Amino acid sequence: MKLRRITAIWAAKLTEMICVRIFHRQGATWAGRIALLICPSILQELAGEVRMAVFAVCGTNGKTTVNNLLSAALEAEGYEIICNRSGSNMLNGVAAAFVLKARGNGKLSADYACIEMDEAATRVIFEHFQPDYMILTNLFRDQLDRYGEIDITMDILKNVMQSAPGMKVIVNGDDPLSACLAMDSGNDFVTYGISECVNRDNNSGEIREGRFCRRCGAELSYRFYHYGQLGDYACLECGFQRPHIRYLGQDIELEKEIALTVEGERLRSSQKGFYNVYNILAVYAAIQAGGVKPEHFRETLADFRPGNGRMEEFWLGDTKIWLNLAKNPTGFNQNIDVMIKDPHPKELVVVINDNAQDGADVSWLWDVDFERLKGRGIRTVIASGIRCQDLLLRLKYAGMRSELEPDVEKAVCSCVGKDSRNLYVLVNYTALSDTRNLLQRICRKTDQ
Repeated sequence: MKLRRITAIWAAKLTEMICVRIFHRQGATWAGRIALLICPSILQELAGEVRMAVFAVCGTNGKTTVNNLLSAALEAEGYEIICNRSGSNMLNGVAAAFVLKARGNGKLSADYACIEMDEAATRVIFEHFQPDYMILTNLFRDQLDRYGEIDITMDILKNVMQSAPGMKVIVNGDDPLSACLAMDSGNDFVTYGISECVNRDNNSGEIREGRFCRRCGAELSYRFYHYGQLGDYACLECGFQRPHIRYLGQDIELEKEIALTVEGERLRSSQKGFYNVYNILAVYAAIQAGGVKPEHFRETLADFRPGNGRMEEFWLGDTKIWLNLAKNPTGFNQNIDVMIKDPHPKELVVVINDNAQDGADVSWLWDVDFERLKGRGIRTVIASGIRCQDLLLRLKYAGMRSELEPDVEKAVCSCVGKDSRNLYVLVNYTALSDTRNLLQRICRKTDQ
């Protein structure tokens, strides 16, 4: 068995090298798949060698940022970490995170593992190992033709939580869906949330998927809400309400930077977007729940740049380009908030694909509140990607004058050619990697 394990590790490392050097593609998925084919028990074996704890990060939005910030925070405290930083969160990607970290002799040296997991894939991943902690960021409607209604995702997560009774859940208490799931699972849990109304723009047409009580079906009453169904909620029919928040974010600032206070500590981040307040709180709560003293968390947060298409910055000459993933209505609406708060003139390119990992159903575009962008200083809007025609129609009904350009490179260069100094590029899942590679390539070419 040891020989098989060593063979699997070397084969995975070779596969990744070939993918990166020859095909210029991320090789994690193939590396993990080959390792599991050669040694089906390898993930269970390697996960068992993590010395202190394994964190699983789940939820509709924010998984990659939370996972990478958690990894960076633990590394700053001097720990050795395994992390699937690229966001490969299915079984093969998770296996690759462990296998590629293993030594050539088959052994693994790691204090913690920070593993992002696709919600639907947890059923398979938990058959190989059970994490010590699960961070649950939020639950929103996402890819109906892949996940179905949100009840299906909740049932999957409830089953995997109950299959790991010793696993502690770090849950967003401001999300009634996530909080109810944690309460009903029977697992020990700890909450994080925000104590005050931060976003007073309650006139948006945003769809609140989880606004009904999971216990009795009545509509929830809100003292205030932030976005989606997140806020301070209570059911006046059956008494279900937001649980006591253990790690409470207070005195939130969102102007030039994010600033918040938690447990008397003032934290600052250069990241954009209100949703990142929740990401920061999730990581802070996870570190504390895991018994780690966050002596360097403030410095880690100040220096942290999410990258990987999460409000990632590129410069093309004098043009600043913001690249961000937006794969469901809530994610898009939060990006719209970021653009609205930007007082400078700007251009916008939106790329929508319908490949297997995106889901073929793009009807969710009609739940995105594009109407809020009117009169907000957006000079040019370009619809791009495989489903650009669907997007163009949605923008027409939103009253937005927009252009059609299926080719992403031409769309970006068109905006730059119009003397843009501030370009936002929003992409859904499978468009992210290609668009990121494109921006890196054309920015390098400009610098030469």
